[in-house]
Amino acid sequence: MCKTLSTLFLFFDSVLELISPLMFSHLQSKWNVTPLRLIFIFITFAVGGSLTGLAGKKIMSAFEIEAVALYILIYIILVTLLWPLAVLTVSIPFGQFLFFKSYLHNLFARLANAKGATDQTNNKKANALESKQAALLPGTTQTNLKRLAIFASGAGSNAAEIIHYFKGSNLVTVGLVVCNKPGAGVVSLAAAKKIPLLLIEKEAFFSGGYVAQLKEAQITLIVLAGFLWKIPQPLIAAFSKRIINIHPALLPKYGGKGMYGQYVHQAVIENGEKESGITIHYVDEHYDNGDIIFQQRCPVLPTDTPETLAQRVHALEHAHFAPVINKVLQNL
Repeated sequence: MCKTLSTLFLFFDSVLELISPLMFSHLQSKWNVTPLRLIFIFITFAVGGSLTGLAGKKIMSAFEIEAVALYILIYIILVTLLWPLAVLTVSIPFGQFLFFKSYLHNLFARLANAKGATDQTNNKKANALESKQAALLPGTTQTNLKRLAIFASGAGSNAAEIIHYFKGSNLVTVGLVVCNKPGAGVVSLAAAKKIPLLLIEKEAFFSGGYVAQLKEAQITLIVLAGFLWKIPQPLIAAFSKRIINIHPALLPKYGGKGMYGQYVHQAVIENGEKESGITIHYVDEHYDNGDIIFQQRCPVLPTDTPETLAQRVHALEHAHFAPVINKVLQNL
């Protein structure tokens, strides 16, 4: 077994020597993976593709199709259906299942959202017209268009309010939605609003923060709108004072690890607080610790439950988050 693995690694090492170093570095940066992990990804692609071809030929041998054109057409359709299953299966022993799950999800999302050539032409014309109109405004050019990245883990109600607020703006656009849960509602929201989506993996996020992808998207400001992972140091360093978060309580009270959503509202009620509210703040290396930008208060009623208090706090979030984001952008 060890001899077989050694031979396999020597083979792929030889293959990698033939690949342009520039291409290798580009893929490593694009996928935010280590060199060793990139090798395992290449192996999975190769083995998965080979198994797909073999399985396709085996299945086709059971049919008697004399027409060459029809045979080729059916074979292409068959291997297209088999390939995702093959690479996912092969990715498990190589420890790359999460990568390929995310890779295939993004691939299918792009295919599902693809439009015809006519729609693409119309979009290009619309974008050109929008840029031309923006250029007519004093002090407004395409180069100083500010781009938001919205990080969210759930349904995306705050994200929806932010997207709606900046719709049609010649100064600000939502350039990216970032999510750590493929099944979250914000994923569907991004697709519906035709906003690029970046699905992130835990290991890659905490090791590198997807800084390269965010810079490639020319992101000006990162907005955390119900994003439950702690922001890693590489991302904080790359976007210093350019990451803001909204917290459903009046910080510094009721902040820190584990204090989110209903847990916050439950703690506020159990401690007999007379008021709660929202806090919008810059993000640093500690939970809910960065400089406060804005706070808004609301009463806590004697009859409140975590659910009823959450509704009151959500109303404050929807009313104030986007305007505060706009003010932060103006000061950048």
